[in-house]
Amino acid sequence: MATLSRMRTIGAAIIGCAVLLIVFPGAARSGTAALADARRIVDDAGRTITVDRPFRRIISLYPAHTENLFALDAGDQVVGVSPSETYPREALQKPVFSSHDGAEKFLAAQPDLILARPMIDQAYGPLLAQLEGLGIKVVSVQPHTVAEMFTYWRILGTLTGTRARADQMIAEFERSVAEFRRRAPAADQRPKVYFESIHGKMKTFAPESMAVFALTTAGGVNVAADAEPVSGTNIAAYGKEKLLERGAEIEVYLAQVGPMNRTSLEIIRNEPGFQVIRAVREGRVFLIDEGLVSRPTMRLLDGIAAIAQQIYPN
Repeated sequence: MATLSRMRTIGAAIIGCAVLLIVFPGAARSGTAALADARRIVDDAGRTITVDRPFRRIISLYPAHTENLFALDAGDQVVGVSPSETYPREALQKPVFSSHDGAEKFLAAQPDLILARPMIDQAYGPLLAQLEGLGIKVVSVQPHTVAEMFTYWRILGTLTGTRARADQMIAEFERSVAEFRRRAPAADQRPKVYFESIHGKMKTFAPESMAVFALTTAGGVNVAADAEPVSGTNIAAYGKEKLLERGAEIEVYLAQVGPMNRTSLEIIRNEPGFQVIRAVREGRVFLIDEGLVSRPTMRLLDGIAAIAQQIYPN
């Protein structure tokens, strides 16, 4: 890698015109990343990255990337993380980088790979373009289904030289899911559940999302199976009117809680009109940690267990 001073010189020469010289991909779409072959990756923005050797100095701008890198035993290859890290504890000791930071701070860390996701790719394209112009690889990826998650783990494994560990994670996940399903009650004994994603907007999860996968694997029936995904994300529109129409059917009301949905049991119980929801009247409203059901990590298994414990307390 070029020395920092040389990189600064190069940067000064190209940063002013980077936006004009870089051909940006179209709007990034989550979940479209793929492995072209054993060495080539196509990310969600359409970039093709050839991996000649594992990347050793990685800045992760998305907590799920960070968590997965540690799970892949590639934590030592991480030289920077996002401001939103919560897990694992070792990640909190890493230097923090934000998409709001200038290119200079990134260059000082001498990364060879920036891991982003489509939201960052779209909002901070000029910054990523500057870094790419300086020879730093950028990969933008974010899965929304379990099948996409497996591809995503293999992509991270290919980038870090830990593909065998990625395959092992997939096998472990599949074995655990099979055991959850074996223990689930018969279909006619499973409760009907509404799973809230964003309370203020009355949104639920897309039927193919990891959160709904967790719900159904735990033995629940998704009441909002007809919900329409919003802009190809794992969030789905439902609306209060439709929710209340189904109120008598809803035996359990789940809500993720975290940065995306800062709700509470009190807010849900006191929502005007919600007394028509059977689960609210009967006190079967439960909160689930957002990090366990909305992130594509091995802890999705903990999310399945947490849901199962709530909908089958006995």
